[in-house]
Amino acid sequence: MNPIRPLLLLTMLTATSRLSWRLGWQCARSAAAIKRSRGIIQHANDAIISTDEHQHILQVNPSAAAMFGTTVQAMQGAPLRQFIPADQRQSNDSHATQYFGNTGIRMRMKGRRTSDYAVTGIRAGGQHFPLEGSISSLSENGQRIYTIILRDITERKQVQEQLEQSYSQLRELSAALQTIREEERKHIARELHDDLGQLLATLRGDLALLQRHTGNNAAARKLQAGMDELLMTAITSLRRIAGNLRPRALDEGGLYFALESLRQEFVTRNNIACTLDANEEDLTLDDAYSTAIFRIAQEALTNIARHAEAGKVTLSLYRKDAALHLTIHDDGRGIAEKDMDKASSFGLIGMRERVWALHGEIAIVSDNGTRIMIRLPLPPETA
Repeated sequence: MNPIRPLLLLTMLTATSRLSWRLGWQCARSAAAIKRSRGIIQHANDAIISTDEHQHILQVNPSAAAMFGTTVQAMQGAPLRQFIPADQRQSNDSHATQYFGNTGIRMRMKGRRTSDYAVTGIRAGGQHFPLEGSISSLSENGQRIYTIILRDITERKQVQEQLEQSYSQLRELSAALQTIREEERKHIARELHDDLGQLLATLRGDLALLQRHTGNNAAARKLQAGMDELLMTAITSLRRIAGNLRPRALDEGGLYFALESLRQEFVTRNNIACTLDANEEDLTLDDAYSTAIFRIAQEALTNIARHAEAGKVTLSLYRKDAALHLTIHDDGRGIAEKDMDKASSFGLIGMRERVWALHGEIAIVSDNGTRIMIRLPLPPETA
């Protein structure tokens, strides 16, 4: 007998034994990995559902069963449409079929990630509730398997709705406070002008009569001249204060003349060139719109005078597509991005609140300075 043969046989047996041991070890590792994966799925907080190409549920974890108010056994083998409303199950939409496969779910994009969507679910008792999640697919033995991961967002949606309601109420409160504030300003300005203004004018008239009967008393004439100067200063201050509260041009001449007066005062006070590009006919508006637009322009010019270091400002107003477009542009140093949403930027906040109260839109950008662009939808009778 050839002594080499037993040696070869022994070597082959040894190699076979090692190979068998390795295969067994790898199978054990694979089985352990599968068991670990199944354990993770079974104990996951999110609902996990697997379906075949015909929209039948193959596998479901306890979280999904609890979410839909049923059991794992009841869901396995059941059609997916049993848990999704009919209006969110696709039929012959080829684009949706290509994108989502044959899961039967037409989900709405949710958030920034293309894998996140929102959909409505149906509990076993028939109640509808909001969900969000994602769909993935893989090929197994030549068949497509779809895995759907869902999260119940009922509480989150309720909180979001409450926040939106509170936000809406704050907006309404802000608009109401703005209206009350303007009415109070109008009332105080009228009282100052009609009562205190007339009183000062009467005093100055009486002083003029007194000056005629003073004679040649130099001391009395000097005292009366000083009194007349003080009265004129008081009258001028009164007019300025009343004008700041409520410009008379807004009530007497309309929005165009009020803006023109505002422009002239801005140029005089700040030595900054300012032009008004508008037609008087386009600015024939009701008191609410006229007041809001005037205050927006006033606040914008105040901010420019304080912060912009500008040399030129342009106010542009025109009508287009049943809306009034207002643009305020200065050639100053521009507004920083971080300053647009600062809590202390009360001027910008006030402008936004006035625009939003009229259901308008506002954009503020740095464009060789600062450009404020506002669009206000006009009431049907003035559009």
